[in-house]
Amino acid sequence: MKVVEINSLVLAYLGDAIYEEYVRKYLINKGIANVDSLQKEAVKYVSAKAQKEIIERLISEKFLNEEEFDVFKRARNCKSNTHPKNCDIGDYKMATGLEALIGYLDLVGNKSRVDQIMKKVLGE
Repeated sequence: MKVVEINSLVLAYLGDAIYEEYVRKYLINKGIANVDSLQKEAVKYVSAKAQKEIIERLISEKFLNEEEFDVFKRARNCKSNTHPKNCDIGDYKMATGLEALIGYLDLVGNKSRVDQIMKKVLGE
């Protein structure tokens, strides 16, 4: 199966795990040693609202190329039967698009681009 044929929500499922791992390593490397503190800091990056703000910034800065933007849009527009009750559906869809982009780039083997995007996400 070609990566472009994989369901966007499946790409987001993978991207969510990759994104979360980057955030967790980043926070641990900052020297945060308390699990509660790690969780509170992580929310600043992994909540749907935070991810929406991040992807909006990447788009406004024209950081994504055309292919990446297409992957994001396909996932953002993907019909989902559920979404978390604690967030806005628009925020959730934008976050899903960002996560799908990360998953897509990983599956096509473009880990250097994942690194670039995550450095922007984490403000490095």
